[in-house]
Amino acid sequence: MWLALALCASAPLLAAPLVLKDDYRSPRNKERPLRKATTLIVLHTTEAHAKSSLNKLSERGEAHYCVVEDGTVYRIIDRDREAFHAGRSMWQGKEDCDEFSIGIEVVGHHDQAVTLQQLAALKELIARLKRMYSITDARVVCHSHVAYGAPNSWHKKRHRGRKRCGMLFAMPSVRTRLGLTARPPSDPDVKAKRLVQADPGLADVLYGKCDTMASVYARRPAPVVMRPAPTTAKPQTAAKPPPKQPKPQTAKTPPKPPPPPPKSPPKIIAVKPPPKAVITVTSPPAAKPVPPPIVKPAQPKFAVPPPQEEETGVLADIGGFFKSTAKLIVPKKKKRVPESNAVTSPPPQIVIGRKLERPPQILSRDPRNLAALEAMPGYVKGGPVSEEITPYGIAGAAWRAPTTYYYMNGRIVTGDKVNEKLIEKGAYIFYKGDPPEKR
Repeated sequence: MWLALALCASAPLLAAPLVLKDDYRSPRNKERPLRKATTLIVLHTTEAHAKSSLNKLSERGEAHYCVVEDGTVYRIIDRDREAFHAGRSMWQGKEDCDEFSIGIEVVGHHDQAVTLQQLAALKELIARLKRMYSITDARVVCHSHVAYGAPNSWHKKRHRGRKRCGMLFAMPSVRTRLGLTARPPSDPDVKAKRLVQADPGLADVLYGKCDTMASVYARRPAPVVMRPAPTTAKPQTAAKPPPKQPKPQTAKTPPKPPPPPPKSPPKIIAVKPPPKAVITVTSPPAAKPVPPPIVKPAQPKFAVPPPQEEETGVLADIGGFFKSTAKLIVPKKKKRVPESNAVTSPPPQIVIGRKLERPPQILSRDPRNLAALEAMPGYVKGGPVSEEITPYGIAGAAWRAPTTYYYMNGRIVTGDKVNEKLIEKGAYIFYKGDPPEKR
């Protein structure tokens, strides 16, 4: 018994086991075809919190696995079937990556760090899938590696840079945490001129040296200080170093001249202020005494207008809202109340038949300046527009919406009236919803 306890104490600590759950198993499993091959693992970020992400993934069958913040992994689609996770995609000339890849969603955002529990669970899950399907480290990619965009008004050819989903999993500091020692060295489809590169910044993250997560994950452990072995001899106290002797001046070096005497402070000359002007005030002649006025008792003020009798009649038709049978109700006679206890009377109401309706609210006008645009609730400010960043890349499908506003050098134009050929560089776009990367 003691031998068993000693062996357990000397054994290394094991990592927490991978927890797989089927609470969000997709009902579309049976209708999805079996994959003929598996050569890629594609990592995604949900850009939303766990509850809504799991519901959407389960309903549409858009991933094989989903890793939440505490490291729990939920199975969505059977790993040997197709999950519609990659969308418009291409890798090494093959389109529709859903046919030969496994999709893993991680709850988080493409430009923010995920939890260490998620990285630990993702590392174990990737290791299992690599062993099952003989997948190399360089073939564990993120959605940004495979997604591409169709030709449009700003890019005449099919191009990379349409999505930044999961791009943090291409950074060296994150891949080291996942146990991955290699990544794709370059874009095979851009290199073969099947696609063009439309986002140099994203390309630097995927294949270059840009690593925004290095400060979070690439922390080195504290150095180990080696202490010397104890000796029997008494430690000798270190002698104090002798004071530094001034260097002797050579004959060639002339002696330094004595410092100049301190300058005497400037004399302060007192300036007399100008004489103050003397103003004489003559008092008016004493007025004759006036008898005090007769004070009447003060009447209390009223906040309520004087009472009126109920009036009925035909009102003029204003914008087609009032009808000829309208009836204006004015409050009847009420007791006068002092101003301290006054209550503001309610606005008159319109009686149409037996129903009461209030006048319609006046809609707010369109914004007239940049400050009004920035103060509008529910709007996102995107931009500025440049050669690398297009209106579609900023606002997505909302770039032509009538509720979208373009601010260009003091002018404001709505999305349904803007001319895409006349959109100026430096323009800002105000649109409803979330930025394209967080959709």
